[in-house]
Amino acid sequence: MAFSSAPSPVPSAGVATGSDLLRFAAIGSVDDGKSTLIGRLLHDTKQLFDDQLEAISVASRRRGVDGIDLAYVTDGLRAEREQGITIDVAYRYAATPHRKFVIADCPGHVQYTRNMATGASTADLAVVVVDAVSGLREQTRRHCCIAALLGVRHLLVAANKMDLAGWDELAFRAVADDIGELARRLHVESVVTVPVSALHGDNVVDPSPNTPWYDGPTVLAALEQAPAGAWASGGGSGPRLPVQWVVRNPAGGRSYAGMVSGGTLRRGDEVVVLPGGQQSTVADIRTFDGPLPEAPASLSVNVSLADDIDVARGDLIATVGSAPPTSPELEATVCWFSDRPIEAGQQFRVKHTTRVTPARVVSVESRLDVASLELRPSPHLADNDIGVVRLVTATPLAADPYRVNRVTGSFVLIDEATNATVGAGMVGAPAIAEPRGS
Repeated sequence: MAFSSAPSPVPSAGVATGSDLLRFAAIGSVDDGKSTLIGRLLHDTKQLFDDQLEAISVASRRRGVDGIDLAYVTDGLRAEREQGITIDVAYRYAATPHRKFVIADCPGHVQYTRNMATGASTADLAVVVVDAVSGLREQTRRHCCIAALLGVRHLLVAANKMDLAGWDELAFRAVADDIGELARRLHVESVVTVPVSALHGDNVVDPSPNTPWYDGPTVLAALEQAPAGAWASGGGSGPRLPVQWVVRNPAGGRSYAGMVSGGTLRRGDEVVVLPGGQQSTVADIRTFDGPLPEAPASLSVNVSLADDIDVARGDLIATVGSAPPTSPELEATVCWFSDRPIEAGQQFRVKHTTRVTPARVVSVESRLDVASLELRPSPHLADNDIGVVRLVTATPLAADPYRVNRVTGSFVLIDEATNATVGAGMVGAPAIAEPRGS
């Protein structure tokens, strides 16, 4: 069930064409209308089956809503419907004649920030939903900070509830100016802001007669033309293959399965296996469909090497001359998600690509003030804080700076006692621009 809309013009720089795949995350503060916007997008483009619509209607009537509450399209958990908030990340899939979409509807409540980070971690673009009446809230700023730190470089801002703001152009401009300054300081590459009413469908799929002062794209048109495919390609790091599985071939020999990131891996490339440092040459690249001469970023493949060298799960195969540094010491930007603060001396397990290793916190250097976007000295990070942390790991890690490669530059911290994920790390300090006029 494909849907369509006449594309509207968006900034030409970096515009993607063709039926490629766009992964986007809907982020923002609780009650600003993220789930309703995604529900409206799917409903107005005929993506929902009759039985889905009936189930949503039944759930809406139970809550005393006339008609259907489109937020229920993605809010599938019973607890979410009872509380009226999104708890988990809800994934939906859609397609137009121009593009395919993977949609992550992320929770806005501060208690579920870790789930929001999960949804944004593989996104090419973030759809930031802002209540045009209330303006930019602290949690929306936190979400934008996390998305930018996670490598999301393109924002589509839905200034929502414009009907409650009386379709006031000044209210729209205030949202656009605030988010524009925030995006500039976070080094976001592009921002498109659209005045919408998700409840009534204005400027979501079709242009609205209520905004004669606005001549930009609808939400759908902007999504169809936004840059895509950036999350695994990296920033020019060169190809990397974290070994997920060692395959013993029936005819003898071994091959190594994993997903390529950072660049294109080719047959005949000279490679090094890290952290050991053994060198060889790529002899063969295969998928389920057969052999390939090369494997682009984001493709999962099975690679054979010319030499019989020791390679295990958790090792990293990279091309000689562009391999990442290997070290047991890390400086990283950490988003902390535990009630127990993180501080020097604590021990965790670090999961970096396919390797898990014990780690110790050497120091907490600073905490990011999400209001001022300034790094302030701090001996610890509390729940939902973002800051700079130094770690030392039991096994050296082959890690790129996060800005160079989102796959090999990221890791998670795992509590050894509970096995819970308590932090998300990005190698390197955050890049924050100075405020205007400073």
